[in-house]
Amino acid sequence: MNTETATPKEQSDETYSIHPLSGAATVAARTLSAPLSAEINAALDASPKGEVAVRSLDLRIPLLEKNDILAERNRGYFLGRGLAALNLVSSPGAGKTTLLERTLDEFAPQTKCAVLVGDLETDNDGNRLRRPHAPVAQITTGTVCHLDASMIARAAQSIDLAGVKILFIENVGNLVCPASFDLGEQVRVVLLSTTEGEDKPLKYPPIFKSANLVLLTKVDVADALGFKREVAVENIKRIAPQARIIQLSARSGEGMADWYAFLRTLAGAR
Repeated sequence: MNTETATPKEQSDETYSIHPLSGAATVAARTLSAPLSAEINAALDASPKGEVAVRSLDLRIPLLEKNDILAERNRGYFLGRGLAALNLVSSPGAGKTTLLERTLDEFAPQTKCAVLVGDLETDNDGNRLRRPHAPVAQITTGTVCHLDASMIARAAQSIDLAGVKILFIENVGNLVCPASFDLGEQVRVVLLSTTEGEDKPLKYPPIFKSANLVLLTKVDVADALGFKREVAVENIKRIAPQARIIQLSARSGEGMADWYAFLRTLAGAR
């Protein structure tokens, strides 16, 4: 299949839009069902004044139930295609895009990768990541400060995933909202850069507690910034003892071999 000649098909929702920048899918995206929306609309239709009175609330039903259901569908879809999905989360400017740029240049030519990029506005990061050998789609979220499972389902179907072993999901720069949203990933990667404080894991524990891997980035400038790497590592271990830690610099190349080894293990396990 010649993915380079496929015509990108933009998809949009009321609050976000998806732009396949390369490797566009050759078939139309599947329309997802919306049972919760149907129930809400039915309730509104049944009310003469368009108001719904809530008499009881079953607290056993998770508030994120719809997202969790779609996330499980995504997970099954990814596993069925034999690919590993990684959800990269960090503060703005922690180095997600720079890391992926180098990864696509050095790792992706041997192991096929694809990227879904989330930002509130612009296709800037998606365009930075465009490579002939790596399908990319930009998810422009508008006012939404995180990606959710529905966005990922639509974006994943907008590009050609044939032969892809690693799917990188670059989440919106935010350490708060993304912590609550399962996207269907196999691995959650949290980035902490040396341009931030060593105490960031203590200030934002939920996202670090959900991490499978923590990348301490921009270590090449740690000394110049007076950043205490050992203190940061200790704080990560305190909050996220389950997470593996890799210290690296996408600029100097330090630690990139460990990152690629981690990715090769994931790709080999598919």
